[in-house]
Amino acid sequence: MDTGSHDGNAAAQAKSIAGRSVVVNGDRMDSKDLFADQRELLITHGDDTYRLRLTFQNKLILTK
Repeated sequence: MDTGSHDGNAAAQAKSIAGRSVVVNGDRMDSKDLFADQRELLITHGDDTYRLRLTFQNKLILTK
């Protein structure tokens, strides 16, 4: 994840490790960056996995 660094080399390295990078501005990130070309993400939190989905009505749904 790119934490706001605008170093092109760091961004390329983050993409090669994670498959893509997400820019974080302070405590915000754009959902367009998160969902890039998909409509669902898995989020690991401790021992639990959550599913974050983008609906066709452009709403977010988080389920465990």
